[in-house]
Amino acid sequence: MDRGVSTRTETAPHDFFRRARARLTLDIPPGLTDPDILPKRGDHNLDPVFDAIGAIRPIKPAAVLVGIVERTEPMVLLTQRTAHLPDHAGQIAFPGGKIDAGDATPLAAALRETREEIGLESRFIDPVGYLDLYMTTLGYRIVPTVARVQPDFKLRLNAEEVENAFEVPLAFLMEEANHQRHSREWKGMMRTYYAMPFGERYIWGVTAGILRNLYERIYGE
Repeated sequence: MDRGVSTRTETAPHDFFRRARARLTLDIPPGLTDPDILPKRGDHNLDPVFDAIGAIRPIKPAAVLVGIVERTEPMVLLTQRTAHLPDHAGQIAFPGGKIDAGDATPLAAALRETREEIGLESRFIDPVGYLDLYMTTLGYRIVPTVARVQPDFKLRLNAEEVENAFEVPLAFLMEEANHQRHSREWKGMMRTYYAMPFGERYIWGVTAGILRNLYERIYGE
């Protein structure tokens, strides 16, 4: 059952970050590497395929940066992946990737991957806390890392991985009316997932699911 969520979302910078710091921590979510713990969030949230997704092995720990750019109107930093990548080619995503053995924490992995993918230096990033662990149909267990991003950065995109980077208003993404439910077939079963189309940008799947969790964690009653 979904948590009750306020019908009015205040996305002014001071209000959003005040709420985020009160509700999120940098404690690593349980289940990142433990196969006996199934994350509560993931591609299975709206689907009757929980067991199929939870049984995928090997587990692939990962982390992404949910960067909120502190402009007059707060913006969410997103990327579009290149078309030739083996996973999620051409899709809209948060910067991030697998947690390597040399990464001390999911935060460290998110910062490293963000720097490698889009050239955003850590000095512009103020970590706030983790959202719920998110499990995907490919076996990834993703730690979404919410952070305040100073607006005077310059990006250097890794053309092998990222087609472009762009920003979407936080207010649009935190408006529940924009949280659509779409369906498609997966391994002979119909999967239902969140989608948040924004102009020509089709934000869906893992990215939309993480944004939905952001909405519920920050604005849930």
